[in-house]
Amino acid sequence: MRTLYAAGFVLASLALAGAKAGVAMAAPAPAFDPHIGAPQEVATLSGGCFWGVQGVFEHVKGVRQVVAGYTGGAADTAQYETVSTGTTGHAESVQITFDPRVVSYGQILRIYVSVATDPTELNYQGPDQGTQYRSEIWYGTDDQQQAIAKAYLAQLTAAKTYPAPIVTRLDPVQPFYPAEAYHQDFLTLHPDNPYIAYNDLPKVQALQAQYPQFYAAQPVLYSKRAQNKN
Repeated sequence: MRTLYAAGFVLASLALAGAKAGVAMAAPAPAFDPHIGAPQEVATLSGGCFWGVQGVFEHVKGVRQVVAGYTGGAADTAQYETVSTGTTGHAESVQITFDPRVVSYGQILRIYVSVATDPTELNYQGPDQGTQYRSEIWYGTDDQQQAIAKAYLAQLTAAKTYPAPIVTRLDPVQPFYPAEAYHQDFLTLHPDNPYIAYNDLPKVQALQAQYPQFYAAQPVLYSKRAQNKN
């Protein structure tokens, strides 16, 4: 279970940070990546702690909103403390609303597997252990996201992009439940948090270094959009 400020957890994060440093690697562009031409599309992805995944995609050009939340389980168990038990079927996830005319679904997946998460880690990501931290692509109700994701994972496997097998799951999208307010935009709001500093900020730096054409210096914050709606 990930805790927010426990001293033991911070020390464990620091110890594991060195092992995780440099994990991010550039991935080839997807060979199959048709554009739908619509002004808006939604991607749902799981891949470890949602703080870092949300933080990465909030810095991607063409992304309009990223919500941290839970998917894969029931509505009545979609709370952080319950999900953290690893018994709910939920995974910590993000729901990304983006403009496919600026960044395609295939490029979203490219950033996901090379910067936001390690697709070779089964039911954990770095210091976070359990099925709630699994890597999983939840494809949309039409067939196109499934086809793109399936083709891209096969492409990466055939190219031997990673030294270990890809274990990222591919499943139909399930209901998505936004996480508690204090989880939203956590990376941007708490850059000095030891977990963020050692595990997640390097991912944002990797995005900028590896994919400068997709990097936006100013993040699109969910909390600001929520305030504007009120």
